[in-house]
Amino acid sequence: MSKIDRESLGMIKTQRGNSLLELSQTKPVMLVFLRHFGCVFCREAMSDLAVMKDAMSDHNVHLVLVHLSDDETAELFFDKYDLAGVDSISDPEAIIYKKFGLLRGTFNQVFGLKVWLRTVDAGIVKGHGISRKQIGDGFQMPGIFMLKDGIVKSQFIHKSVADRPDYQKLITETMA
Repeated sequence: MSKIDRESLGMIKTQRGNSLLELSQTKPVMLVFLRHFGCVFCREAMSDLAVMKDAMSDHNVHLVLVHLSDDETAELFFDKYDLAGVDSISDPEAIIYKKFGLLRGTFNQVFGLKVWLRTVDAGIVKGHGISRKQIGDGFQMPGIFMLKDGIVKSQFIHKSVADRPDYQKLITETMA
C-alpha cells in the first residue's frame, strides 16, 4: 500500500482548490494517475472511466484524475470522453506521482512485447488509436488509488503501461 500520509493528502489540491483529504472524508475517491494524453492506454482508461461514471455515482465515488499536462489541455482531453468538469490535478513535474510511489517505467514496462500486443488490440482493434507522445514523460507509470477518510483502501499499481485495471473491483474493495 501507498505510504502517503494524511498531511500530504491535505496539501494536494484539485484544480478547484479541494484537498484530497477533504474529498476523501466526504466520499470515497478514485484517484487515477494517467500517462501522457497521446498514450493509447491513457485513452483506453479514459474510455473505461467514462463507461464507469454511472457505477461510480451509484457507489458515491468521487473521481479525481492526475495528469502531466496543464489544466486547459487536460479539460479539452477529458471533454472528448464525456468527462468534462471532473476534478483533476495537474502534476507536470510528477511530484505527486512520486509521493504515491509511481515511478518511471523501465524500457520493458513501456515498450515490451506485452505493450506492443496490447497496443495493437487497444489502439487498432478497439479503436483508441495510435499517436505520438504528447505533453508529459513517456516513461511515467500510471496507477489508481482508492481513498477513504484519508487512507488508501485499495490500489492498482501497473507493472506495465499495458495493464488494464478492474475499476469495479477497486470500488468493491474500498466499500468492503
